[in-house]
Amino acid sequence: MKVARAIAIVAMPGVQLLDVSGPLDVFAEANVQARKDIYRLLIVAKTRGPIRSSSGVRLVPDLVIGDAAEMKLDTLLVAGCPNAADVRPDIAVVEWLRRMAPRARRYGSVCSGAFLLAATGLIDGCRVTTHWAAAQQLALHYPAITVDQDAIHVRDGRLRTAAGVTAGLDLALALVEEDLGRDVAMKVAAQLVMFFKRPGGQMQFSRKGEAAPAGRSALQEVQRWVAANPAADHCVASLAKRMELSPRHFARLFRCEVGITPAAWVEAVRIAAARRLLEDGQAPPKQVAALCGFADADTLRRAFARQVGVTPADYRKRYVMR
Repeated sequence: MKVARAIAIVAMPGVQLLDVSGPLDVFAEANVQARKDIYRLLIVAKTRGPIRSSSGVRLVPDLVIGDAAEMKLDTLLVAGCPNAADVRPDIAVVEWLRRMAPRARRYGSVCSGAFLLAATGLIDGCRVTTHWAAAQQLALHYPAITVDQDAIHVRDGRLRTAAGVTAGLDLALALVEEDLGRDVAMKVAAQLVMFFKRPGGQMQFSRKGEAAPAGRSALQEVQRWVAANPAADHCVASLAKRMELSPRHFARLFRCEVGITPAAWVEAVRIAAARRLLEDGQAPPKQVAALCGFADADTLRRAFARQVGVTPADYRKRYVMR
């Protein structure tokens, strides 16, 4: 009889519950759809006893790292914690991952679990993803890693990484498709009422790119005026006039103190305004474009797709009730 493939998810104190339960439910449903136990599902912890998750719900691990030291794992995933970027990696767990991950057929992380996995050094030189809010911190802390801020999940050789929280389901579904084929994976997606292939990347959910006033107080006043009046003329000459500066001096000062060009900042403000209108679902695209300072709906569509990763029409579908 063929032995079930061991899927182990490492959970640390404060773990995001869905980073663990989401992938496990996908693999469990794959067992149901395949009508046999393809996968054996395991939660691994550092110590015995319940693990308190970030929501307060407690998980009871199947194994501790000492028990699993010699176990043959098919897939090893590290779940994330909301504060993973700010917590010093546990040396004992890092050493265990360093030993066990190379022995698994594939390994990876869900959400901010990438921080703990990165501490092993095993993924240096690899392309990975993580939650959009932590992507820049991951890239800063581990410069040998290439971080894709938009991807829902990434495959790089034997390494698999997923973006934030629910993206762990997408990753698990992709692994099921690798193992059992498209038909079984589609049945799993249908049963769990989830996308088989999620449209767009995770930046459509991000609020990190929204422009916030920065620099000296006079510059911030100009930025607040732009945010309050996105449809107005915001060329460099117009903005410079409000500060009684030459366009060249204003543009140089803005870039120095805010970090981007005035045009890039204005576009970010207009995209943020467009997102709010699209989420409300009342105004048609042409009106959204006019209210947010874009020349026409096509100009809005191109800028929106570039900044957010999906078209305004697709973005609106996420928020408008049918």
